[in-house]
Amino acid sequence: MKNKLNILCFVALNFSAVNANAQVGIGTSTPHISAELDVTSTTKGFLPPRMTAAQRDAIVSPTAGLIVWCTNCGTSGEAQVYNGTLFTNMIGGAASLGIGQAYQGGILAYIFVSGDPGYVAGQIHGLIAAPTNQGTSVGWGCQGTTISGADGTLLGTGNQNTIDIMAGCATAGIAARLCGDLVVGVYSDWYLPSLSELNKLYLNKVAIGMSLNIMYWSSTEYAAGGNHAMRESFGDGNQNIGGKSEVFGVRAIRSF
Repeated sequence: MKNKLNILCFVALNFSAVNANAQVGIGTSTPHISAELDVTSTTKGFLPPRMTAAQRDAIVSPTAGLIVWCTNCGTSGEAQVYNGTLFTNMIGGAASLGIGQAYQGGILAYIFVSGDPGYVAGQIHGLIAAPTNQGTSVGWGCQGTTISGADGTLLGTGNQNTIDIMAGCATAGIAARLCGDLVVGVYSDWYLPSLSELNKLYLNKVAIGMSLNIMYWSSTEYAAGGNHAMRESFGDGNQNIGGKSEVFGVRAIRSF
C-alpha cells in the first residue's frame, strides 16, 4: 500500500495530466492522441541523460531509439540515438567520436579543431594514445649528442622528431625507439609526442587514463649541446627541461 501511495504522489507532483488512456502530459492537460508522453513548454526543453562516450558504450543492451547526450563527442558534445546497431547523430549520420573512446588501436586523446595542423572541415582527425605506457623509467637517450631535426614543438611535429631521433641515436630502449617500434594490432605508425602533442594528452589525462603523477618525455630536444629534452608533469602540467639520461614516463601516440 505504501508503494502505491508513493507512486501516486510521484505522479501528482511531477505530471500535469495522466488521462484515461494512460497518456502522460507535462505542461498540458490534453496529451496529443499520438503520444504516450507529451511535453509542452515554450521556456524549457527536453534534457536527455548526459554521459561520456565510454559511459555510453558501457550501456548494457541498448535498445533502438535510446537517446543520450555524449559530453565528449565531437568538439563540444553531441546528441546521439541508438539505431539498433550503433549510436548515430540525430539525423542518422555517423556519431562523432569521443575523447577516451577506444579507437584504431588505442584511446582517442585529442580531436583537431580549426587552426590545428591536420584539421579538415567536415572530417574528424586527431591524436590516439597507446592503450598503456611504454615505460615509466625510460631515458630520452644519447646524452651529449644533438639530434638534427628533433626540435619540433607543435602539433604535427612529433612523428618527424621521432624519425630523426631513431636515425641519430642507435641506443636500444630509448623513449623514441619504444614508440617508433611499437605495433598494436595492425597499427605500427606510433611516435613519441612533441611538446604540444604531449600537452594535449595532459589536458585529457583523466579521460584517457594516463598516470596523474608521472613526468612524461616529449620528443622535443632542448636547444643545442645535446644534453636536454622537454618533459611535462602530469601532476600539474608544468613543462620543463630534463637531462637526457634521466628516466621518465613514455606514452606513444599516432595521428589519424
